[in-house]
Amino acid sequence: TFTVEEAVEAIGFGRFHIVLFLIMGSTGVAEAMEIMLIAVVSPLLRCEWQLRDWQVALVTTMVFFGYMVFSIVLGLLADRYGRWKILLLSFLWAAYFSLLTSFAPSYTWFVFLRAMVGGGVSGHAQGCSCSNPLLSLGKVFWLAGSLLIIGLASVVNPTIGWRWLIRIASLPGILLILVFKFIPESARYNVSTGNTGAALATLQSIARVNGVPMPEGHLRQPAKERRGRFKDLIHPKYLRTTLQIWIIW
Repeated sequence: TFTVEEAVEAIGFGRFHIVLFLIMGSTGVAEAMEIMLIAVVSPLLRCEWQLRDWQVALVTTMVFFGYMVFSIVLGLLADRYGRWKILLLSFLWAAYFSLLTSFAPSYTWFVFLRAMVGGGVSGHAQGCSCSNPLLSLGKVFWLAGSLLIIGLASVVNPTIGWRWLIRIASLPGILLILVFKFIPESARYNVSTGNTGAALATLQSIARVNGVPMPEGHLRQPAKERRGRFKDLIHPKYLRTTLQIWIIW
């Protein structure tokens, strides 16, 4: 018999992981464009709707407020229903509300819709569990998305306006939805929920794409372990690390 971890080690790194990295990394482009968008449309909103300083600042605040709240909600849902489903939901959600934002008739609607976009974008983090081997390198995609939205803004804003910039910025997220069929559910998640058949199918697909054999034997479930709880983060053993990570973020 073998576990998921043992199968992953035996399969190794190959073509499948490169393709998955490119797809998951591209989520960083979409996420960065949606988040950095506010920086390049705020001056135009100030003029169009005669906004005060606090009103301009509130737009960015509400985007990250939505991000903060829904990252918790979507994280819990992903533990229950799977990473793939929540990742797809988050892209549909973010693209939908982003497009709606471009038709916002007033400042109040704009703030609300961007907060909902922030909530949808927060679910993109579920893709990190699919591409761990190259996780740190994936930050390059965020940088690319930031540069792209700034470059687009310099061309689009003075010509066809900020509403069209928002519509164009939502395109990467929409296009990524089309390649979701190439993204498998996490084998670790499937085996943790007792769905060893789906986990085995995923591992076999990865091995086939990488051109390596599967380990011999049957896939077994790992020993049950107690799931983490929020109060574990503030346990004296981990409190210092928890506070350090929160402050860094």
